[in-house]
Amino acid sequence: MAASTSETVQSPSVGARQRTSVSPGKIIWTIIRYAALVILALIFLLPFYLIVRNGLATDLEITSPHWTFFPSALHFENIQELFSDPDVPFISGLENSASIAILQTAGQILISALAGYGLARIPYRWSNAILYAVLLTLMIPFAVIFVEVYVVVSYLNWVSTLQGLVVPGVFSGFTAFLFRQFFLSFPHELEEAGRVDGLGYWGVFWRIVVPNSYGIIAALSVITFIASWNSFLWPLVIGQDPTAYTVQVVLSNFLNAQVLNLHELFIGAAIAILPLVIVFFVLQRYIVEGYRQSGLKG
Repeated sequence: MAASTSETVQSPSVGARQRTSVSPGKIIWTIIRYAALVILALIFLLPFYLIVRNGLATDLEITSPHWTFFPSALHFENIQELFSDPDVPFISGLENSASIAILQTAGQILISALAGYGLARIPYRWSNAILYAVLLTLMIPFAVIFVEVYVVVSYLNWVSTLQGLVVPGVFSGFTAFLFRQFFLSFPHELEEAGRVDGLGYWGVFWRIVVPNSYGIIAALSVITFIASWNSFLWPLVIGQDPTAYTVQVVLSNFLNAQVLNLHELFIGAAIAILPLVIVFFVLQRYIVEGYRQSGLKG
């Protein structure tokens, strides 16, 4: 009787060991998957390595046919040379890019969030017509209206000014549409609770909807910030005065028909990437939440 009891007690542990055993095929597949991820990560990091490597080298080492993994000596003085170059206003370019990106991101998120909430929640006669008009703007490339927008900005005397660089980009039909799609799935129960407390559409939006939408706001803020920071054509045309150059326009001055300054171009590009990397790492948790469309707090 005791023996049978012992066998009964031991049999679950044997079954557990059998259930937890991993087949060789699964191990091989896991190794292949992680190896593929490592290879893809290295390919993704390759451009960053090239930027840093060339930024700390001389022009001769950059263009040399004999490639080395790192230059013979790391020229950190290239950073000082970049910031002290009298012909290229790199510091003011960083300041202009930061100002434009922050203002455009804040303005676009604010206006697009209000527009998206109005399209998703406020019933009125022309709501569908306005939605179709917003979607229609997504089908018109900016190059088609580029000249018209420039004429308007020039007429307002906004050439080489901060408002001329910022205002044309403070609204995006794409961002408004994404906000609308998110707010359509927002729980009505939370909004109804706010209305029971006497809140209108404005109060519900700011006190209930916005605090529970940080995920989508952060995700779209990062996308908008990166697009604004990397913008080149519009700042090139509008920022005609050197004091209005953005960092992208400044970097283009290192590579033209008169100048071929490769090491400053690469080290400048490395420094210009840093704000984007910082923004991404600070907001990456919210970005994941935004893509999952789960801005609700538990």
